[in-house]
Amino acid sequence: MIVPTPHPPEFRRRAVELARRGDRPIALVARQLQISESCLRRWVVQADVDDNGSDSRLTSAEKRELAQLRRDKRRLERENELLKRVIAYLAEENIVGGPGQPFDAVQARDAEIDTACSA
Repeated sequence: MIVPTPHPPEFRRRAVELARRGDRPIALVARQLQISESCLRRWVVQADVDDNGSDSRLTSAEKRELAQLRRDKRRLERENELLKRVIAYLAEENIVGGPGQPFDAVQARDAEIDTACSA
């Protein structure tokens, strides 16, 4: 489930621009925008990473892609588990002849040979 951000992207972009301008301290800009200083600093750092790249941090696009890949992985794991259960169920129904009935491979092979020879 995606939780919407409390501040629109345009607000964030403008706040980062004001903080980068450098004519006022970040603490003052944050106070005027009624957000925390640490929040504004995180936005500035993330904007720097998005603009210039980083060896140690992910860009916003990479974070979105990673989140989507993790969701897809969880979905595929659930589907894979479901398919395993379906295959096990069908194998039990088709090979054993029903739940709880033993299967003897030699008897089945002999029955196929007898049927083929009598035809």
